[in-house]
Amino acid sequence: MNRMLKTLFAACLALVPGVALAQDAAPTPTLDSGNTAWLLTSTALVLFMTIPGLALFYGGMVRKANVLTMAMQSFAIAALISVLWAVVGFSLAFGTGGAYVGDLSKAFLSGLEVGNLWPATTIPESVFVTFQMTFAIITPALITGAFADRMKFSALLLFTALWSLIVYSPICHWVWGGGFLMGDGVLDYAGGTVVHINAGVAGLVAAIVLGKRKGYGTSDMKPHNLVLSLIGAAMLWVGWFGFNAGSAVAADGRAGMAMLVTQIAAATATLAWVFVEWGVKGKPSVLGAVSGAVAGLVAITPAAGFVGVDGALGIGVAAGIICYFASTTVKHALKYDDSLDVWGVHGVGGIVGAILTGVFAKAAIGGTAGALEGNIGQVWTQIWGILATVVWSAVATTIILFVVKAITGLRVDEDAERDGLDLSLHGETIQ
Repeated sequence: MNRMLKTLFAACLALVPGVALAQDAAPTPTLDSGNTAWLLTSTALVLFMTIPGLALFYGGMVRKANVLTMAMQSFAIAALISVLWAVVGFSLAFGTGGAYVGDLSKAFLSGLEVGNLWPATTIPESVFVTFQMTFAIITPALITGAFADRMKFSALLLFTALWSLIVYSPICHWVWGGGFLMGDGVLDYAGGTVVHINAGVAGLVAAIVLGKRKGYGTSDMKPHNLVLSLIGAAMLWVGWFGFNAGSAVAADGRAGMAMLVTQIAAATATLAWVFVEWGVKGKPSVLGAVSGAVAGLVAITPAAGFVGVDGALGIGVAAGIICYFASTTVKHALKYDDSLDVWGVHGVGGIVGAILTGVFAKAAIGGTAGALEGNIGQVWTQIWGILATVVWSAVATTIILFVVKAITGLRVDEDAERDGLDLSLHGETIQ
């Protein structure tokens, strides 16, 4: 009887237009403190990846006379991009715009208020802006490893500013801000194309344009302190949970799965790189272990919210093996001086991960099936996203480098390079 009365009452209400509309309307999202707390934590973790994580990781792999320079580059980029992101970068990436770049409606973070929620989420807009800022920071910071030991600091700042606005923000818009790759169904959960392929391609172009380091291939170029690199890599590994699990923009099951597969892929790639290197060179190295871990982290990044444990294992093995040969055999054969293997690890690792996302994606996890579930077309969609990213990053980076060269010059002189950039550029050294 009660059920009949409730049904009759609901039917009567449906006849009233205003009430019917109210019933049909989706509930208005409200702030969720748990989701907000997780994204605040994730934001801090991703910033931690650059300063101090990347600063130490890169700093330990260069000559002692350049370690302060590498740390300074990461630190300065964090400051520069934070300001640019607030002024115009975020608007170009996430502002209302066309298929290729956002407009200036959010320049200087216009309209941002304390109570604003980011659309379709339960977190404050301010937190989303800052979370995305940390991605914008680490991407150009990654590029510095490719031209380590030879770029002017003035050139670095100008290049970073132009690259962030002309390359990073538009590609971010393509994939995450409503641009054409997002519309085409390209899957990139946390930055395989936006961050890693983008940075890897730019790094390779920069390494070629600047030319080889003086003394490249000699014992003088050996890492000066691998303990720093191991500590930095460990910080990157921990911070990566903010990168991947944070991209769920919620403290939920998908975030938990992203965290799990991130750990598994990183561990698997570490072992794969170590065992391959052991077989080829007869000894497993610390540098190899940390490089393998980063390769696995890179490769799982586009896939983290779309694949399960089987995908994490497959991606980890592929990343460890392929990135090892890309950073050794291929680099030596082609004779380019990518100082700290930005292309070999981030570019190649990002491509491996992006393609395999299309293979291992599971509809039950991320809503899109991959090739193993019968959707072979997703692999071609992923390749399309990779090609678009590679072409724009390569062409635009090349143009930017030549513009910077005309304005400030790109490379330090031979004396500065020989003596070390710490003293010549910053007037400081470590003992």
